[in-house]
Amino acid sequence: MGVMVRLETVLDSWKTVRRDTAQAVEEFPAGEMGFRPTPDLMTFQEIARHILDAGNAFAGLLLEGLENFATPQFRENMKKYFSSLPETAGPPELAAELRESLEGDCRKLAGKPPEFYSHIITRFDGQQVTRLEMLQFAKEHELTHRSQLFMYLRLQGIVPPTTRRRQAKK
Repeated sequence: MGVMVRLETVLDSWKTVRRDTAQAVEEFPAGEMGFRPTPDLMTFQEIARHILDAGNAFAGLLLEGLENFATPQFRENMKKYFSSLPETAGPPELAAELRESLEGDCRKLAGKPPEFYSHIITRFDGQQVTRLEMLQFAKEHELTHRSQLFMYLRLQGIVPPTTRRRQAKK
């Protein structure tokens, strides 16, 4: 017997992850957005922007109906969905764009029929997955990078929002 994952659960979970991502961006010191723990890591700003652009691109390519993400043009195709927000945007603008872009994408994604999500596509690494599994991957990708943002918060002496909520319940 197959296990069913519901679309609304994946979308709601992604929205929760995104709210915490946006909150982390708002709480990070504006003058420290160029912070990176070591020279070979992305800055806080670069990670936040990557989350925004990758999320937009994954959602956009799924909504477009792309069936093969494993093409030489994959990264170039993603760029058409990147945010027009200036690279130098401050934390308030970046956080607002993070929230608004996902809300719009989730509305569109929620409107697709079940058959759309059960369709098998080729992920960029060549794996065969359903569109729902690809959507779950997009959320997990953001979750990974949100963890990086949280580590950067900790390095600045700031407790991440998820930890504060958990501590408040004790």
